[in-house]
Amino acid sequence: MPIKKVVVSAAGQGTRMQELSKDKSKHLITVNNRPFLAYLLDNIIKAGYSDIMLVVGFRQDLIAEFLKTYTLPAGVTIGMVNQFEVLGPKEKEYGTACPLKCVKDFVGNEQFISLVGDNFYSVADLASMNMDDEFCYVGGLKAEHPERFGVLIEDEEFLKEIIEKPKEFVGDLINTSLYKFTPAVFEKLPLIQKSVRGEYEITDVLTLLAKDKKVKIKKLKDNWMDFGKQEDIKKFQEEFLKHENK
Repeated sequence: MPIKKVVVSAAGQGTRMQELSKDKSKHLITVNNRPFLAYLLDNIIKAGYSDIMLVVGFRQDLIAEFLKTYTLPAGVTIGMVNQFEVLGPKEKEYGTACPLKCVKDFVGNEQFISLVGDNFYSVADLASMNMDDEFCYVGGLKAEHPERFGVLIEDEEFLKEIIEKPKEFVGDLINTSLYKFTPAVFEKLPLIQKSVRGEYEITDVLTLLAKDKKVKIKKLKDNWMDFGKQEDIKKFQEEFLKHENK
């Protein structure tokens, strides 16, 4: 069966956006009079997914206000769960694995797509992750500066490990934070410990799954970007939206 469920991690504030995210999360920063999140949701829906869960936190009220104005096609639903209400405040438990801890009831026994709400993915790449099999997948993309990202180490088509921001060259295929998970991910979540950053990392969950040969790499083909810094607003406006609207 095709995958219908998508989990969008959107709990953070986005401090690298500085004053632009002081009173609202970076997901709601406007580009051409629309919040960034609107463009991401557009592509998720165009890719064929119809059951979307936003894991929110910082200024949930503003995301709720935005959703009231976002026009949903027939048959598509968007829900919200507050990460901090489920897990406690950021100081207690935080990290990229935390949104997954909030969606077990939403996911149930189904496979699902997981992605971050401050990254932009093409419709084609989002659709390419819709694979109904027993494996998890991580979306990888060739990068000119892999040292800035987590680098995916391949073992044929399988993921062997992820090396975060390597100081020496180990490969140029980077993690784009786009995943397809089976329910097996929930078996590994309780096993991870806090990282050296003091956070629960989704890459540690992937590493445990990879040891069981349960993770394959899906190479993405289109534009992808991390919408994290002020200069990314102009880049998104000039490069990505023009590309999408061709």
